[in-house]
Amino acid sequence: MIKASNISHFYGKEQVLYDLSFEIGSGQFVFLSGESGSGKSTLLSILSTLLQPSKGELFIDGEIISEIKNIDIFRQNRVGFIFQFHYLINYLTVYENIALAATEDKKQNINKILTELKIAELSSRYPNEISGGQRQRVAVARALVNEPKIIFADEPTGSLDSNNSLIVYELLKNAQKGGTTVVVASHDMNIENYATEVLRLRDGKIL
Repeated sequence: MIKASNISHFYGKEQVLYDLSFEIGSGQFVFLSGESGSGKSTLLSILSTLLQPSKGELFIDGEIISEIKNIDIFRQNRVGFIFQFHYLINYLTVYENIALAATEDKKQNINKILTELKIAELSSRYPNEISGGQRQRVAVARALVNEPKIIFADEPTGSLDSNNSLIVYELLKNAQKGGTTVVVASHDMNIENYATEVLRLRDGKIL
């Protein structure tokens, strides 16, 4: 499913990832663990195709990511993202924010996902009219709506209380049980209870 081959990354002269090689099998729930500065967010950005590695290659379903001509279509068809910051569009309603990311045949999923996340009553509100935790749940719904083959999440529960965090964990676990590959980078060690595999990073290297 996902293969990292000799991946390194630099920000200017500072090296943050060192020659990483590993594979993530289809349908796995992988927890990227590590302290701040360990490189986990950079690695997640590379795995999710949002960042091109300085060295090495990334393969998804056997395709070399650096050789894909239309990466936007590739992402829309296969990948869901949950960012640490929700990046919702303020002039669109909750429903419209999710619908913007949805393919035509998946818009029927929107109301179901909003109900599962217990925010169905917010569908006609705007992001500046709801709380930070509610906005984060909208971002989760946006990532799930197309039933992607892979979900990448960077601190997906950072602004949520324990009850709402549990809802998100269970949704991600259910997606994984349905065959979706889930990769989460987080400081929240509770995610380890849901993961099938843990990759621990320290100083840009896998322990």
